[in-house]
Amino acid sequence: MGDLELLLPGEADVLVRGLRSFQLREMGSGGWNQQHENLEKLNMQAILDATASQGEPIQELLVTHGKIPTLVVELIAVEMWKQKVFPVLCSLEDFKPPNTFPIYMVLHHEASIINLLETVFFHKEVCESAEDTILDLVDYCHRKLTLLVAQSGHGGPPEEEESQYGTPMQELQKQAQLMEFEIALKALSVLRYITDCVDSLSLSTLSRMLSTHNLPCLLVELLEHSPWSRQEGGKLQQFESGRWQTVSPSEQQKLSKLDGQVWIALYNLLLSPDARARYCLTSFAKGQLLKLRAFLTDTLLDQLPNLADLQGFLAHLALTEAQPPKKDLVLEQIPEIWERLERENRGKWQAIAKHQLRHVFSPSEQELRLQARRWAETYRLDVLEAVAPEQPRCAYCNAEASKRCSRCQNEWYCSRECQVKHWEKHRKACVPAAQGDRAK
Repeated sequence: MGDLELLLPGEADVLVRGLRSFQLREMGSGGWNQQHENLEKLNMQAILDATASQGEPIQELLVTHGKIPTLVVELIAVEMWKQKVFPVLCSLEDFKPPNTFPIYMVLHHEASIINLLETVFFHKEVCESAEDTILDLVDYCHRKLTLLVAQSGHGGPPEEEESQYGTPMQELQKQAQLMEFEIALKALSVLRYITDCVDSLSLSTLSRMLSTHNLPCLLVELLEHSPWSRQEGGKLQQFESGRWQTVSPSEQQKLSKLDGQVWIALYNLLLSPDARARYCLTSFAKGQLLKLRAFLTDTLLDQLPNLADLQGFLAHLALTEAQPPKKDLVLEQIPEIWERLERENRGKWQAIAKHQLRHVFSPSEQELRLQARRWAETYRLDVLEAVAPEQPRCAYCNAEASKRCSRCQNEWYCSRECQVKHWEKHRKACVPAAQGDRAK
């Protein structure tokens, strides 16, 4: 990538070697922030490498140094922090931070890790290097996909304009909700890559996917609800590249990336010999899976020809008797990261929140300036633009955009008029980033 190379090989090796797990009370601390910045650099470099098709050194380093389990532990730890500590932090009467961007970085940490995992899990050796933590990662993905289905049943992901929050903390809570939707979509891609390795997964992992969570039926629900698609103003929109984009009539029959991920995951789980031997096709599962026949149109089969095999499987399934639920006693491994973290911190959520209030999320003005300078060095705009999948689009009208919001530098517009019209919606997202800028 020439002058856009973010890390030299030796630098990447040092950053990967230094990855470690942090306790929940340490999130947002100086050492934690340094690792978050390192992860962002590794993340951007991994995307640059994949885009340039020049090998995958970040993926190779993570496997060589055995750091995939570390990333899974950190992913689940920050998920737990968001569920258990963040709500307590928001409810503390004496918590009125002058700047919410340090907290936003912790909230964003989960998105950073799942994005890196999505990039590297394309390679099967990464799945193998996850070792026992693959069970925890499967559970994590199941939680996120369940969230997607639940959101689709309540009108989809929350919209920024639906509420008029006034305080920075309330706006931050809204941003956390919006971020969950994107994280769940990334988890869907990671799960699909795990199913690519279904023939080499342990029996415990297969049992977890097929019996405990019944992922095939959950994936059918996702296809039915398609939470990444919606009708807005009579036009079809799909969520791609971090935003809702209007789909032109000529493109509406084209299979979206996310729909494709679901179909491939279903294909892997239902047609793999090992998975088929262990999946109990009860009457409920049979009824759910047969719903897929309505989706298997000629247009879809033209785009994913392998689904003809799935179509044949469903035709055979329709003629077979459902199986009774299995009652075998099976000794198997179970995920332990979430349970261990909860056991270690149970009853300490308020103490952790108060500790972080005093020592982490109430920085001095000088500390904010220093951190803001580090953020600016980490999030280089030239690199961010290079890893963007396409020409920036106007946030209001979706036309090609050349102007960026001068306040937060995150949103794009084709004209001043569109920026003004979009301001009521964009100001909620603009506030945390603008606060970080002012700290400089």
